[in-house]
Amino acid sequence: MDKSPATEDLSASRRIDARIAELADWRGSALAKVRELIRQADPDIVEEWKWRGVPVWSHHGIICTGETYRKAVKLTFAKGASLADPSGLFNASLDGNTRRAIDLHEGDELEPDAFIALIRVAIAKNRAPR
Repeated sequence: MDKSPATEDLSASRRIDARIAELADWRGSALAKVRELIRQADPDIVEEWKWRGVPVWSHHGIICTGETYRKAVKLTFAKGASLADPSGLFNASLDGNTRRAIDLHEGDELEPDAFIALIRVAIAKNRAPR
């Protein structure tokens, strides 16, 4: 039986919900907040579940992933190296030619307006002709 895109999205969304709930600490709260901001930036964002358990947000291609580690929530932007980041949110994976990341640690505050702007820049980059 083939799954429709809507069914796949719902499944991915449920898996992300479950990941947030299972973390039950600052990482779950951080991932939930990031997810909320991504949805504010783009209500049409597609949630996916890839690579054995990584939340992925896409719009015309991958925007970012939301990996959780013991001491960090890592938001890796697929085309981060080519994105304008005037607020300086990127603080990890700065040496690569393609990706950039934001590592959030316990107690870190992500500036909402700057993050939403970065998501929108990433979407525009994905939509731009090559």
